[in-house]
Amino acid sequence: MDWKMEQIKPGVGLVIQADRASLFETDAPRRCLDLLDRHGALVFPRLGLSDAEQVAFTDALGARVNFTKNVPGGDTVTADVYTITLDPTINTEPEYVLGSWFWHLDGACMDIPMPKVTLLSCRHVAPKGGQTEFANTFAAYDALPDEEKKALEGLRVVHSVLAGVREIAAPDEINPIRRGYHHEHPLVWTHESGRKSLMIGYTADYILGMTKAESRALLARLQDWSAQPAFSCCHTWQEGDFAMWNNRGVLHRALPYAVDSGRKMHRTSVSGLQAAA
Repeated sequence: MDWKMEQIKPGVGLVIQADRASLFETDAPRRCLDLLDRHGALVFPRLGLSDAEQVAFTDALGARVNFTKNVPGGDTVTADVYTITLDPTINTEPEYVLGSWFWHLDGACMDIPMPKVTLLSCRHVAPKGGQTEFANTFAAYDALPDEEKKALEGLRVVHSVLAGVREIAAPDEINPIRRGYHHEHPLVWTHESGRKSLMIGYTADYILGMTKAESRALLARLQDWSAQPAFSCCHTWQEGDFAMWNNRGVLHRALPYAVDSGRKMHRTSVSGLQAAA
């Protein structure tokens, strides 16, 4: 498997030059999962995967999960492939895509095991903007003082759709079916490997047992800490680029782009395990 790899930054982001066929060699999924544990996010430039190939590789990484099949853009072209776009002919509820301009974790508000890996193919780029930034909350947690780590252990955070779009729309502007979506997670997520990450981002609404002011101040500080340059990087998309990242330990956000830019991305997800209570 002849892959040429270059770090975007130590601990966050790896660019892999590979051909499409090599992605379907027997050891490729295991190798990608190992690299995700170490680097958080992987980018394969100009790979040009079809939807069928992306779905097949998603299945090779683990059980596929689709938590957006009933929203505009869900299953538009291929089953279990979510089309991320502001094109009004496809997406009649743009609030959720606009909300992706803020740091977040995919599926954090849904009553499902937290998706383990997000996979994204670039179909069309925006002429201006539309890059994706990644922030590694494994590295951010590891760098916290031991006293602060101890203070965060055992805290529970509620993620909600309304929190994720609070900068975009008023509650009564959100589809009533999705308005109440929320889910509780440990603030410090302990992974199967024993490593720990932070379950934060714009969908993080409040911490149980704290006042809203206290919890939101803490969440904002942890988000600022995690997004600092030492733990974050930015990818500028080209059509055909394929990326994946550890969704339980890597925040991401798109840089703003025009509604009529034509930007279009296809997303799939790998299911994870439910966190311990």
